[in-house]
Amino acid sequence: MHLIDLSQDIYEGMKVYPGHLKTVQFEHATHEETAPRFDSGFSFQTTGFMLNDNGPTHVDSFSHLDPDPSADTIEKMPLELFYGTAVCLDVTGFAPRTDITAEDLDRIVEASPVDVRPGDIVLFHTATWNRYAGDRRYLSEFAGLGESASEWIVEQGIKTFGVDSPTPDNPASTSYPCHMMCRREHITHYENLANLDRIVNTRFMFVGFPLKLRGAHGGPTRAVAVVG
Repeated sequence: MHLIDLSQDIYEGMKVYPGHLKTVQFEHATHEETAPRFDSGFSFQTTGFMLNDNGPTHVDSFSHLDPDPSADTIEKMPLELFYGTAVCLDVTGFAPRTDITAEDLDRIVEASPVDVRPGDIVLFHTATWNRYAGDRRYLSEFAGLGESASEWIVEQGIKTFGVDSPTPDNPASTSYPCHMMCRREHITHYENLANLDRIVNTRFMFVGFPLKLRGAHGGPTRAVAVVG
């Protein structure tokens, strides 16, 4: 068994979805500052930061997707959504700012050595992170799941899904059919994953528990693939 980190680094200057709070990181306390408090030679240092709940690698809460006041914020969502059997599909062959369709996904699954089973978590390897990490093109130059591909997720009985891009929707879209499907069906997803090239076309256990931020609309996550 080995572990593969599927999370992006968090740092000041990282690319976040347009309009989200940018990450701020600063030195809060230093060894030099804290050493005088102790007579044993002990000291410590800490870092302060400000972070959008949908900024780094994260999972959306139902309240982020749905304006209904009863929609669950991140700390109220079932932990089962964030853990389970998973597969990663290769969707790297699509032009930026285009829709991936259900027919495309059927073809990809048929050619893949792994199958998609009801209750799986499915990750879509777009290679956006691999191509453009740290570059402004990361925010706009990728394909997204169109309306039929979004309904394909429902039809396959997929529990949760994720992408290595800022959104599963086509960045050129003004209707966001994938997010709208998630609102209607109460299916959540991860955004800003990384290293999916290391698990593409494999079956593994996915672990992606979000921070337990009370009242938050997303949960920054250290996502991991457990490969046996």
